[in-house]
Amino acid sequence: MEVKFLCPRWGFEHIDWHDFLARVKNAGYTGIEWFPQGGAAELERVVPMLNAHHLDYALVMEVAQANQRGGPYIDLLEHDLRNLLLTSKDLKKPLFLSAQVGREFFTTEQIDACVAICQQVQEASGIAVYHETHRNKWNYAAHVTAPVLQQHKQLRLTLDISHWYCVSESYLHDQADAVTSAIERTRHIHARVGHTEGPQVADPAFDEYQEALQAHLRVWDQWIAHMKSLHKNYCTFTPEFGPPPYLTLAGRQLDPVAEQWRLNLWMKNLLQNRYNHE
Repeated sequence: MEVKFLCPRWGFEHIDWHDFLARVKNAGYTGIEWFPQGGAAELERVVPMLNAHHLDYALVMEVAQANQRGGPYIDLLEHDLRNLLLTSKDLKKPLFLSAQVGREFFTTEQIDACVAICQQVQEASGIAVYHETHRNKWNYAAHVTAPVLQQHKQLRLTLDISHWYCVSESYLHDQADAVTSAIERTRHIHARVGHTEGPQVADPAFDEYQEALQAHLRVWDQWIAHMKSLHKNYCTFTPEFGPPPYLTLAGRQLDPVAEQWRLNLWMKNLLQNRYNHE
């Protein structure tokens, strides 16, 4: 099984698209992950550039008015998903879309409505929609995600477990069943290393963060084994160390853009060596 790596556009939005895509290609990524906040018009402009650079892409999105409750939020979610996916299906299709869905205070009924909308748009577009685990979204923690997965057998995740470690203030050793259920539903990984007091370490190579790094690697190893058991031809990671304020300079004299790029490339190379050279 081949392991492919997508480069986040997040943090590099100010860089010219052609320059960015050339750099992505030269660094050995197979594509990008990107939130086209300009909607359909941005998709129509950028996808031909991706084709020219022979790069795949995945989409990521959230509803801009995320504090809306009930009916207004559901309507906005459906509108934004359809705007992206029904446009992109007429271009080169994305590999999938990762959606940050709902809020941490949503009721069971509201979560069910969000899941139903995502499933309907997935079926209409033929493009997979994964629910990204994220603080302040419905799946902000392992213990609240597990029962929803049990209720909705078709639901698939983009797993960013750094959020769960931060929310729980633990590496979830006492929630192994919930973590395993999430791993089995995961189809994409956001490979950022967080810790029990925050969603992103300053540098995963530092000695002080080795416990955090190993906690993430144990989960990712388990996921790789699961994907192989499903006989997948490939699977995907996005190294997703973010810009400030995720990126903490901690008094260091660093260029934030260069440091974010370096951290993500470090993570890509670590996982490339770990999983594509077995």
